[in-house]
Amino acid sequence: MEDKIKSAIQASIDVKRALVEDKKLISCIEDAADVITESIKGGGKVLVCGNGGSAADSQHFAAELLGKFYKIRKALPAVALTTNTSILTAIANDISFEDVLARQVEALGKEGDVLIGISTSGNSKNVIKAIQMARKRNIKVIGLTGESGGKMRDMVDILINVPSSDTPRIQEAHILVLHIIAEIVEERLG
Repeated sequence: MEDKIKSAIQASIDVKRALVEDKKLISCIEDAADVITESIKGGGKVLVCGNGGSAADSQHFAAELLGKFYKIRKALPAVALTTNTSILTAIANDISFEDVLARQVEALGKEGDVLIGISTSGNSKNVIKAIQMARKRNIKVIGLTGESGGKMRDMVDILINVPSSDTPRIQEAHILVLHIIAEIVEERLG
């Protein structure tokens, strides 16, 4: 069992080492922080979405902006589109599960906002529909995916595609990336 534990830890380290060595990804992380900072400065907000662990990451990131990351400062406008069970279940039941995020982007999103779509495969249908709705509303889109980028690769303004195809390792890297972005945004706006 010890070898299995060490192997998982090493695999996580290897993915993070690949992140550190990828200048393009580092630049994309900085670009994402820039877009979010400019949106909030201009009166916009951040909408965040994903499924499963990525939904949890969405909520975690929104909490870091709205609450605090390192320091007490003004609240920054962020909404996780994965938190209202009444909205999610009503849309899933009355329309379709594929529309649970897009309907919220349609209702809450406006030009000048930012949508962060998180999908380890880059192929989550409801995240893709949210991105399509964001495009219709002139909302900038940041995508967090795994190595291939999936269908999201060609749909987003900024792609942060973690160099792995292993879902748990991708998710671990996603939360690291989101923490880095939250720290930069807080530093600039706090």
